[in-house]
Amino acid sequence: MNEDIKFILDSAQEAMDNAIKHLEKQFMNIRAGKATPAMLGSVMVNYYGTQTPLNQVANVNTPDGRTISVQPWEKKMLQEIEKGIQVANLGFNPMNNGDLIIINVPPLTEERRRDLAKQAKAEAEDAKIGVRSARKDANTEIKKLEDVSEDLQKDAEQSVQQLTDKYVKKIDDFLEVKEKEIMTV
Repeated sequence: MNEDIKFILDSAQEAMDNAIKHLEKQFMNIRAGKATPAMLGSVMVNYYGTQTPLNQVANVNTPDGRTISVQPWEKKMLQEIEKGIQVANLGFNPMNNGDLIIINVPPLTEERRRDLAKQAKAEAEDAKIGVRSARKDANTEIKKLEDVSEDLQKDAEQSVQQLTDKYVKKIDDFLEVKEKEIMTV
């Protein structure tokens, strides 16, 4: 196989891998009923004037399936952490008991589950757009190659399409698992 084509295919695969990784991150932020530390993954805290991820200023645990506890490494950070959780707009009501912050994760209503499933579908669609964009870029690069025969170009385009199909299937599989997780009471 031509080196240029191999490079283009590798680049396309890397871009598609990144779309999947991004989707996995987005899915971690969509809660499915059970409390997990990952639910607070997007929370940023003002730590001495610098926006810092919550997990770098506190210990985040789940003592049970409905509760998240946040224990700051410095007690004076309690207010900032509480503020950070509220600003993140995750729908949680943090309670500060002077030592740690406790968040009760309410059970999901049927309507909320449907909304989360819709959100998951939208995230999956965004990932598919990323994969298709990588396919388009790769095909454009393949067409630009001048020292390659038409047959090699067609084969390369076919390889890109097979890669695209494989990644779209992966995304659909992820979505199916996530929807099941969300809709399970």
